[in-house]
Amino acid sequence: MSSKFPNPVDYAVPVFILLIFLEMIWAKRRAPEKYEPRDTLTSMAMGLGSTVAGVLVAGSVWAIAMAVYADRLMTLPFALWAWVLCFVLDDLAYYAFHRSAHRVRWFWASHVNHHTSQHYNLSTALRQTWTGFIALGFIFRLPLIWLGFHPAMLFFCGGLNLIYQFWIHTEAVDRFPRWFEAVMNTPSHHRVHHATNPRYLDRNYAGVFIIWDRMFGTFTQEVADEPIRYGIVKQLGSFNLFWVSFHEWIGIARDLWSAPWRHKLGYVWRPPGWSHDGSRETSDMIRKKWQES
Repeated sequence: MSSKFPNPVDYAVPVFILLIFLEMIWAKRRAPEKYEPRDTLTSMAMGLGSTVAGVLVAGSVWAIAMAVYADRLMTLPFALWAWVLCFVLDDLAYYAFHRSAHRVRWFWASHVNHHTSQHYNLSTALRQTWTGFIALGFIFRLPLIWLGFHPAMLFFCGGLNLIYQFWIHTEAVDRFPRWFEAVMNTPSHHRVHHATNPRYLDRNYAGVFIIWDRMFGTFTQEVADEPIRYGIVKQLGSFNLFWVSFHEWIGIARDLWSAPWRHKLGYVWRPPGWSHDGSRETSDMIRKKWQES
């Protein structure tokens, strides 16, 4: 990030830690099962590792972004209207990335670790990828840079987006007024996203504005009488940091090694759970089976 705009997430980290501590106090009194010490430590360690990985690749990402910016279509100013537009469009770009991260196994391999916790609390928000650069997730922001938003502006807005997403990882908050739930991503909407229930699989990809899910047909409302089961369809059953971070990459490598040649790319670009012989299930297959039952 340019020295002109520091990373806002760096300043938010102390607040993150304080809010996690306060939620732990709430959980101890109201719902002690919401926190599991090993799970929480794994999430925090994943967050620390993600920060280190981000520092290591920051220079490369910045160089790529500036190379794209050099051939930009126009130059957008650092004016208030441009900041607002940048924030909104960056959130749309995040929606595109996030949806792809659940629908394309290559991107899922990097994103899946965020979903591996079977608990849903503020510490879960810290369970971030170590391999985002390898997965090339940053390419979803490049069109906005080519359009004319300076990388420093875009990455700053991305940091604000990430800060917003922290607080929605909680079960301590039920619902907000209808108008807020209609426009903004909320704890209720994001609980759906982290669920493994067939009703909820691969829904509510929003970062800040839930309107994208409503517009593109990926929104599902939380149902009060159906308890949410968190995690991934095939639970890891491990708190090993390296397995949490790399298990899906290892799975891709194994499939590429053993699959027939004409199907190898399918194990990279098709949805998670896809198999050439139908021996596994994608989220669409799981949902269809549930609907027909």
